[in-house]
Amino acid sequence: MISHPSFAVEPWRLREAELNLDVLAQSESVFALANGHIGWRGNLDEGEPHGLPGTYLNGVHELHPLPYAEAGYGYPESGETMINVTNGKIIRLLVDDEPFDLRYGELTAHERVLDFRSGLLTRTAEWTTPNGCSLRITSTRLVSLTQRAVAAVAYEVEPLDSDARVVLQSELVANEKLPASGNDPRIAAAIDSPLRSQEHYAQGTRLRLVHCTERSRLLVGAAADHLVEGPEGTTWAAHSEPDISRLTVISSLAPGRRLRLVKFVSYGWSGQRSLPAVHDQVDAALAAARATGWDGLLAEQRAYLDHFWAGADVEVDGDAQIQQAVRFALFHVLQAAARGEERAIPGKGLTGTGYDGHSFWDIESFVLPVLTFTAPRAVAPVLRWRHSTLPIARRRARQLGLAGAAFPWRTITGQECSAYWPAGTAAFHVNADIADAVQRYVSATGDEVFERGPGLDLLVDTARLWHSLGHHDSQGTFHIDGVTGPDEYSAVARDNLYTNLMAQQNLMAAAEAAVRHPDRARELGVDEEETAAWRDAAAAVAIPYNEALAVHEQAEGFTRCQQWDFDATETEQYPLLLHFPYFDLYRKQVVKQADLVLAMQMRGDAFTAEEKARNFAYYEALTVRDSSLSACTQSVMAAETGHLRLAYAYLGEAALMDLEDLEHNTRDGLHIASLAGSWISLVLGFGGLRLRDGVFGFAPRLPEQLSRLAFSVVVLGRRLRVEIGGGLARYTLVHGEPLDIHHHGEALTVAAAAPAERPLPPVAARTEPEQPRTRRPADRQGDRFGGVLGPEADAPA
Repeated sequence: MISHPSFAVEPWRLREAELNLDVLAQSESVFALANGHIGWRGNLDEGEPHGLPGTYLNGVHELHPLPYAEAGYGYPESGETMINVTNGKIIRLLVDDEPFDLRYGELTAHERVLDFRSGLLTRTAEWTTPNGCSLRITSTRLVSLTQRAVAAVAYEVEPLDSDARVVLQSELVANEKLPASGNDPRIAAAIDSPLRSQEHYAQGTRLRLVHCTERSRLLVGAAADHLVEGPEGTTWAAHSEPDISRLTVISSLAPGRRLRLVKFVSYGWSGQRSLPAVHDQVDAALAAARATGWDGLLAEQRAYLDHFWAGADVEVDGDAQIQQAVRFALFHVLQAAARGEERAIPGKGLTGTGYDGHSFWDIESFVLPVLTFTAPRAVAPVLRWRHSTLPIARRRARQLGLAGAAFPWRTITGQECSAYWPAGTAAFHVNADIADAVQRYVSATGDEVFERGPGLDLLVDTARLWHSLGHHDSQGTFHIDGVTGPDEYSAVARDNLYTNLMAQQNLMAAAEAAVRHPDRARELGVDEEETAAWRDAAAAVAIPYNEALAVHEQAEGFTRCQQWDFDATETEQYPLLLHFPYFDLYRKQVVKQADLVLAMQMRGDAFTAEEKARNFAYYEALTVRDSSLSACTQSVMAAETGHLRLAYAYLGEAALMDLEDLEHNTRDGLHIASLAGSWISLVLGFGGLRLRDGVFGFAPRLPEQLSRLAFSVVVLGRRLRVEIGGGLARYTLVHGEPLDIHHHGEALTVAAAAPAERPLPPVAARTEPEQPRTRRPADRQGDRFGGVLGPEADAPA
């Protein structure tokens, strides 16, 4: 998209200089505003034309049955789908009875700008009606990062050359008609008219609708209030029906005179509170927004983002497109989580209904690492949401005949929603991914209160799952059988190395945390015998390795399988899952997304440098990147193993996944984990950030295409700035007590008054690894992305 002439490459904003209906749905995703609780897609203010209307509240969903040709014990019975709730964005415009519809009349100018520093989406249009009246229309939209339940729009109309009778219709609309979702399994299951009216209201400038979902029985409330500024004679009236509440404003405008409408919108929902309580909730939030005022909301938004960018910004010299992309990515990652407050982060955030609005393991493994080091206050609420689902996960484990808790592969409420058990139920690694996120958060923040409470609960229940799922063989080796790792093209395997290594870490972390908090451990029934059993299992975990090839195996026996015939596979046959049966994929050496390579990133301590180099080269030749999660991991390990040009190419793919719509499904929402991956590629890849055993280490190196990289990380209440360029790395403590770090293995102490500067060691030349035919990432050329020969679409996460 941003290589489209309508889009400009600018460091702090995304600007579309003219409207293009052929990418309207994609632009609705990239221009989306959210705060973790409310999500407004970047639909045009007037509601039409549209690609996919979208207004979302985190956690609001509808249930639907999961059909099976042949049912089996333990299969999930009900699916959950995020639904489109009451739309408060709409402000329709009629000029002398002509509706403002960009498909009619003449659109002489149209610009939309998403500003990452202000958090505002602004739009300016100049339009001539079919009968020749020209007008300028401007709007500014925000979803508040400070007032969780509030969004707002300022909409202004000005005639340019003749008098005009102008009508504005500001609406709350429920049960909008949605376009058909097609046959793509990554798109949400469409649920028509999911909301049942409970209350509708319109009086003065106030509007309200309250609905209830039919099956999930959730109450959803939306309210709006308005400020109207216009010439003398401007009038308005309100009207409501079960699915629409509308304020109609009428004004006669001379050229140069303006009609301005400020619309405050509030949202609330509950599965437990009564209708009057939800009614009062949205009214109270609306009153707070009115009291703050439009200018106050703008000032709060800017102050919030100023604080965020001070600790999160990444500066990239040498590639303007990557500079824009990483800030775009950080802005949307923040929007996905800032005010989620103990709700899940969906895989698409609140930008679209792709993946049914489900949350996956990639939130803990890709999104939370970014937030941990840039906005740590947003992390604990996500982990507390996981903790709140522990009772469900424990019941699921009992159903599967296991101890501890079995967390779901995809979910909204904590229930497993995957009807395909080889990819869902068998993907037990999600347990270790959650435990890893707990460890990282505690190590990076020192939040002992969290570790002692929800953190220890999560570590203990996940460790109990691993101990019951695995077993010791006659030689004492601990095996974990019948599991699916991150690579969904290799299902139900024995000793998936990623799973085993992450489980090993999980078991040890639980044992150590129990020692640190003995009283809490006793409350959970953990004794010395149990922690000793966890340590024994961790010490004896199986590590599949092929001696002949001198590489680790993704799972036991993987390297003895037949290799996929890449030479006979054409570009248009990717993603493979849409063109080949899983039976064929499961028995061949072909990797959907980085699996063993991700294990090397996450558990780098379990491999030598030479093992990493050999493993990376071997699995590069097998990995097809049919998942948006893969490129950033391959970028990190390419950088670590000395393939900086390749790492740079993978950075481009991760960073531009949505801005260039590389997988042709941005219309359904953004890939939040891939957006996080742009930060991971830069900070973990080229910055070399690692956190192991409480030690923060950096091993920076830059590709020749970048002249400078600078970023900040928040660790243990301190802010550390890292600047790499000119053959040097400079570490500056912006505030806080002195911090011990490592630079390429050398121990350093950085103090506020004493920055540390160290040279970058030379990168040893290595033979460039090969990729499957047509799957090599595109080399980046200057500031433009030179086209992708990679995946056209990603499969279910």
